[in-house]
Amino acid sequence: MPIAYPTTKNPARILLAKEELISLFYHDIFEYPLGMGELVKWSVGRKALANNYSTEVSAGSGLFYLRGREGIVLKRLMRKRISTRKLAIAKEAAKVFSLIPTVKLLGVTGALSMDNASDESDIDLLVVTKKSTLWMTRFLAYFLLKVFHFALRKPKDKVQKDKLCLNMWMDESDLLWEGDGRNIYAAHEIAQVKPLINKGGTYELFVAKNNWIQDYWPNAVRVIKPTKESKKKDIPSIFKFFEKIAFNMQYFYMRRKITREVVTPTRALFHPVDWSEFVLQKLST
Repeated sequence: MPIAYPTTKNPARILLAKEELISLFYHDIFEYPLGMGELVKWSVGRKALANNYSTEVSAGSGLFYLRGREGIVLKRLMRKRISTRKLAIAKEAAKVFSLIPTVKLLGVTGALSMDNASDESDIDLLVVTKKSTLWMTRFLAYFLLKVFHFALRKPKDKVQKDKLCLNMWMDESDLLWEGDGRNIYAAHEIAQVKPLINKGGTYELFVAKNNWIQDYWPNAVRVIKPTKESKKKDIPSIFKFFEKIAFNMQYFYMRRKITREVVTPTRALFHPVDWSEFVLQKLST
């Protein structure tokens, strides 16, 4: 459906397609108005069309938002400036990660990947490692980040500002998001990843493995199907031995603190708060 722009004679008349209107609802949860191009990029797909929203839409400063939510326009502009500063910190951290040969992908996630970080927020990062090296890599990464004096977020930290939050670790052999975790929120989180390190097309492989996200956000990312996925080479047995030790040591340290986190030899996902449940509830009301 074409968009009818507001005019002086008819300032309130803005018509959006259903796919765009639902997207506005979704992004309004995060106080994130959308520009013209973003309305197209973040139009929802077939799995997000069940709900029937009906409301008025406004526009200002080149952004579209729900009627009565004018305040989030200025908030987005302010958060973009804040995000630029935080992204610079993430890029400095990427230089440290680039020293580790087993890091295949480092990506910014969360609000920062959308240039929507608040001043007090942390810096969420996704790390994908070479096969069978996740826990050795994680140990080395934390060590180096400490050496280079990066502030790291710890569990239950009350002060999060500008701290690196390494809350998603994945082995390159285990990139597929499965089961109940497949929903509109998880799909958006994957689609908005902003890669800072990308070795051997690992980012493209990550997106291709999770092409189910197009059921929710069909225009958000370009899925490139690999012509032939390269076989993941096994590391020498001695490294597998040290990898097992690294896993056991770190799991022993964190096991009493685990609530709904995922901790396996090929994954470490730390999300104590289920944001997907919160978002799904908001969308259903």
